[in-house]
Amino acid sequence: MIGMTSYDLQACAGIPASTKQLNDTTQIYVYTGTHAQASYGGSTLIPIGDIATTIAQLGGGGGTTCSAVIRLDHDRVSDVHYTGDDDEVIGTDGVCSIITRGCARQPEGTMKSSAGGIFGPVSAFHPPKTPNQSAAGTYSTQSGGTILNTDKKSSDSVIIPRTQ
Repeated sequence: MIGMTSYDLQACAGIPASTKQLNDTTQIYVYTGTHAQASYGGSTLIPIGDIATTIAQLGGGGGTTCSAVIRLDHDRVSDVHYTGDDDEVIGTDGVCSIITRGCARQPEGTMKSSAGGIFGPVSAFHPPKTPNQSAAGTYSTQSGGTILNTDKKSSDSVIIPRTQ
């Protein structure tokens, strides 16, 4: 989805649940999705539901919700993050596929290609590599005069004025 215009993003993923304008060139779109938890009928002979629930909990999966936080810089997707209880039994962020599935099934012309190898650079266990954000996409006039204080021994606050 990297490189996709906001028009193409909305055409394949729909209208975002919320938006936030960060600066003149950058905005955030938030999409939300839920995935119903599988339910199994009760059985006295073989407790299928109990077994499936235990496997999901021990495997770290069984998630049901996802929020996709998509950054647009100059009206193009520059970054995608997933949050929530969104892991499947195998893989991470699997519940989020309900949000981006339309974009993956019918790629838009403005998307960056993710081809490579038989299955491409995408995995159920890690996202594809993306380039760093542009300065315009991460800059805020409010934060321009300050920096993070990385000195662990300092008694100053964690945010300090930028020295010129």
